[in-house]
Amino acid sequence: MSGRISDSTVRRLSLYLRMLRDLERAGAEFVSSSQLAEPSGATSAQVRKDLSHFGSFGKRGRGYSVDGLVRALEEILGLSRTWKIALVGVGKIGSALLGYGGLAARGFDVVAAFDVDGAKVGTTAYGLRIRPMTELRSVIAECGAEIGVVAAPPGVGRAGGSGGGGGGCGGGAPPRRRWPPRSPRHSSARAWARSSTSRRSNSPK
Repeated sequence: MSGRISDSTVRRLSLYLRMLRDLERAGAEFVSSSQLAEPSGATSAQVRKDLSHFGSFGKRGRGYSVDGLVRALEEILGLSRTWKIALVGVGKIGSALLGYGGLAARGFDVVAAFDVDGAKVGTTAYGLRIRPMTELRSVIAECGAEIGVVAAPPGVGRAGGSGGGGGGCGGGAPPRRRWPPRSPRHSSARAWARSSTSRRSNSPK
């Protein structure tokens, strides 16, 4: 099986996981592919195909273990790990993101913050020292940030371009750019699919 996982597949996996968590809270032990298909607008065949990218999960005659599939989908979608974020722009929106405790609960950790405003550079916000854009590349390499969020107004994006990779900052517009271009869930799912393919191809015949 190829590691090429479509955006629509990842979206459906998220819907399956949402339903599975509801079933888990209700005390359900097993679920069928047709039950998973209904709220997502998919078919039972589509559910089985989506899950087959990542291995074999169901039991003939019983369906899927709710608890087991919840844990598997959390790992496949990268929800069982923490994603490191670099924030570019510590204006109103950027500051709000830094102070939002819900990020950690959702598996995101802001590990670096940047701004072009000299009055902000060198100061500390929510435990993070705000760095100049000229240090963007080196700091990201050092802290291992995997996702970049740019909280800046349109037109300011190139103000710190000499730092590479990012955009401008200091504004109050909603975050408008992220790297890598695909979501962490998509990247995690693709990696899982490649791993599953490798395991199957190397297994004894």
